[in-house]
Amino acid sequence: MLTIHHLGKSQSERIVWLCEELGVPYVLKHHVRDAVTMLSPPELRALHPLGAAPVIEDGDLVLAESGAIVEYIVAKHGGGRLVLGPDHPDFAQYLYWFHFANGNLQPNMGRNMLLRRLDLPADNPVLLAMKERLERVLKLIEARLGVASWFAGDAFTAADIVMVFSLTTMRYFMPVDLAPYPNILAYLQRVAARDAYKRAMAKGDPGMPLLLT
Repeated sequence: MLTIHHLGKSQSERIVWLCEELGVPYVLKHHVRDAVTMLSPPELRALHPLGAAPVIEDGDLVLAESGAIVEYIVAKHGGGRLVLGPDHPDFAQYLYWFHFANGNLQPNMGRNMLLRRLDLPADNPVLLAMKERLERVLKLIEARLGVASWFAGDAFTAADIVMVFSLTTMRYFMPVDLAPYPNILAYLQRVAARDAYKRAMAKGDPGMPLLLT
């Protein structure tokens, strides 16, 4: 049985949600951030040198990196669900948005978060450039969700599972006003209606208000 090492308010929520969607049995082990640094506790560093969540154990395997874990679980335990194959007309869109999450959206959120904490002048050119870059990313997402119900197209897939964290829980660390993006907000309501998402968030981060608006 899979063991998911979950850190509150982290990308490990993706793995809990994925297993709930697939009905894959798992043991959930909660880890608590350091109250001062907000970093992972020593127990996670003992599991993996980077000391970050998520980490899974599957038999003798210990695997980190949320994108790799998602691909591993859908390949080994998914039975073809939540993925699109190369013969599917939306295969390229599935691949694009699956990798867009950690290749573009999350890094842009992270860079803006760090710059925000530096308390730079509002006219700082680096700050302005990074804000503009994040706006471009969000406008691209808004445009996609104006023509598709889910990121890959008509079907909910693992691409949605990896994209949602940055649009929701990451905003605890990097606040973003989504009011200018009605398609994103409508999409998040579709996510909120999924029973597996509700179960995952209740198990992983009980009591945490979900940033779905």
